[in-house]
Amino acid sequence: MSETYDRGAVEDFGRWREFKPGMWAWIFHKFTGWVLVGYLFTHIAVLSTATGGDVLYTNTLQGLEELLVVRVLEVGLLSVAVFHILNGVRLLFVDLGFGLENQDKSFYASLVVTAAIVVASVPTFLSGV
Repeated sequence: MSETYDRGAVEDFGRWREFKPGMWAWIFHKFTGWVLVGYLFTHIAVLSTATGGDVLYTNTLQGLEELLVVRVLEVGLLSVAVFHILNGVRLLFVDLGFGLENQDKSFYASLVVTAAIVVASVPTFLSGV
């Protein structure tokens, strides 16, 4: 006899408390991967429109760099990229059999190191605003 388990509706956000660190690591890794793919395609699209010459392109980029929203988005991009890299290295070690018993700690460590790098870089990105 097979038993079924009612996992509840998708809208039941109380279920998120059941997630273990490994599930959050998987969710964050997938999310950051999709953000990086989206950024890559956006970046290629923007670069492919640079047909007005070097001076126009340089002036456009300098104008964008002066906007606070662009600098905040750059900090976000840094945080996404750093976490994705660190979690990817963590996953590589886990796949190779290293640190299997400390997966939760290594996930938390990747979050802490990401936060430290991002906080340390904020003055660089936001200087001159």
